[in-house]
Amino acid sequence: MRTFIRPVAAVVSLVVTGALLVTGGPAAASASVERAQRRLNALGCDSGPADGVLGDWTRSAVVRFQSRHQQAQSGDLTRATTKVLFSASAKRCDVRPVPAQSGQGRRIVISQRQNWLWLVTAKGKVKAQGGLIDNTSVLAPGRYATGSYCGRAARIHRNATPDGRLYLDNFVRFAPCGVGFHRIPRYVSTGAQIHPDWLLGTNFRESHGCIRLSSALSERVWSFTGVRTRVRVA
Repeated sequence: MRTFIRPVAAVVSLVVTGALLVTGGPAAASASVERAQRRLNALGCDSGPADGVLGDWTRSAVVRFQSRHQQAQSGDLTRATTKVLFSASAKRCDVRPVPAQSGQGRRIVISQRQNWLWLVTAKGKVKAQGGLIDNTSVLAPGRYATGSYCGRAARIHRNATPDGRLYLDNFVRFAPCGVGFHRIPRYVSTGAQIHPDWLLGTNFRESHGCIRLSSALSERVWSFTGVRTRVRVA
């Protein structure tokens, strides 16, 4: 099961010359953190600016790295994480293999442990992939398919929340009754997203049940699901 984690500003965990250093108070710039940030960015983990501060953006990158390497997703630069990060065997965060036993043929695969999504063609080629935010208390592992449920439209290009406050762009329904894929919600009043893309692929946020995606990946899902498409949640 995934461990729900929250950003912590008051305590910062750093790895410095092989020793775990815990400092209280506001995050301070660190040469070791800056080095880790550069390494994370080189591996496609999106750590943001290499400023030496272990803030939420960098912690989200650490989570993506940890999930890629089957480590506990703490967001901390622990000894174990740092050892793998600077090893020759470190893997990219943004390119991942489709999980085993996720079915065959043309499908969308969701890993709730990795907070990741793949679009897989009929020949088994990965057409697109990327991070997501979901809610495991609403969406259970299993087999689904895109389409209309409970008398509701299967696809709505510019969906909106019932109160009219948020847009849910590129909404594609795949589970009853209101669960679907869509872009990170945007405020109707400003067009701004409710949270940044760099939180995708982590548990720093939780959806109301749907699968939140980047604008680009939501568009890829929209195009991929022009016909009824199988969805596998693992």
